[in-house]
Amino acid sequence: MRFKLDANLGTRTQELIRAAGHEVQTVRSEELQGCSDQHLYEVCCSEERCLVTLDLDFSDVLRFPQADAHGIVVIRVPRNPSLALLVKSGRPVFADANSVAR
Repeated sequence: MRFKLDANLGTRTQELIRAAGHEVQTVRSEELQGCSDQHLYEVCCSEERCLVTLDLDFSDVLRFPQADAHGIVVIRVPRNPSLALLVKSGRPVFADANSVAR
């Protein structure tokens, strides 16, 4: 599956997604940080990527319809989570994405 990692997530999350066998691009690497949520949503839709973010605004299905997207994952974790917590939190999400992508 193809993911776009929002600027509010770092390299640990990127490594977790790649370790699960997925392709991942980042907002930072594409110099999209600071763009509007709407623009980021449109980029993800056009690139057919699932957005992974900490931004609760993306949970608003009226602003960001799921039918148009290739998925939006809003992760809720405590501030400065450990790698172990990210792995534990993300494992079910990204493991399930493997079965969906096939």
